[in-house]
Amino acid sequence: MTIAGYCILAACLLPFACTLLAKSRGLGKPRRDGGYDNRNPREWLAHLQGWQARANAAQQNSFEALPIFIAGVLVAQQMQAPQGWVDGLALLFVAARIAYIGAYVGDRATLRSLLWGVGLVASIALFFTR
Repeated sequence: MTIAGYCILAACLLPFACTLLAKSRGLGKPRRDGGYDNRNPREWLAHLQGWQARANAAQQNSFEALPIFIAGVLVAQQMQAPQGWVDGLALLFVAARIAYIGAYVGDRATLRSLLWGVGLVASIALFFTR
């Protein structure tokens, strides 16, 4: 498998890392004490505040960013773009998304938006790599 292929896998796992962050304070605590409610997980997540709420939002955005990235990698490889470029752009996307999650959880809104843009540009660039 190519580096870009591994990057697809990594990008697909990032939302789940965000989910673990969002749920982390509630894990292991009884529901009656505010612990994670597996019977109503979306309702429980909707009531989070602070960094946990931002981790949940980062999870949602991470899922939203996947389609264009995955499509970009697959199109670039189908068009036989230079693998080094494809791998480099895929690594840039994953790095930007990891930093994006950190900025989101850390409440760094401007940096978060900039990193979101870097990831989007990397995804779009994959479609034009020849």
